[in-house]
Amino acid sequence: MIALVQRVARAHVEIAGCTVGAIDAGLLVLVCAEPADTQAQVQRLVAKLLALRIFGDAEGRMNRNLQDVGGGLLLVSQFTLAADTSRGNRPGFSAAAPPDLGRQLFDAVLAEARARHAPVAAGVFGADMQVHLVNDGPVTIPLTIR
Repeated sequence: MIALVQRVARAHVEIAGCTVGAIDAGLLVLVCAEPADTQAQVQRLVAKLLALRIFGDAEGRMNRNLQDVGGGLLLVSQFTLAADTSRGNRPGFSAAAPPDLGRQLFDAVLAEARARHAPVAAGVFGADMQVHLVNDGPVTIPLTIR
């Protein structure tokens, strides 16, 4: 799985002008499933997201995780994270999981996150979404879970 983690002051996802998911301070995570991903990658990704120490402590050091600060988690499916731009100017997306598997794995990430943390919000798999965020820091971290 590929994820792009952004520490945010707030974030929300809209579809056709309607908010479908929103959080205050926490993490906005763009998630891309790959063809070989399994439940093991789902569990490792969620564990990493909840344990990632990227929030400031009393001294301003990144020593606190999402659960320490009681932050929100906003998950958004994003197959374009698997883009191959090595040839030409048009990206290829064959490294992303096919839509049925991608949906299944994204739903599994969402279920695992909701079982282990609150609040958790999400976009809608496969929808044309507008993602609004205020990146805090800015802090943006790419993750690859194998």
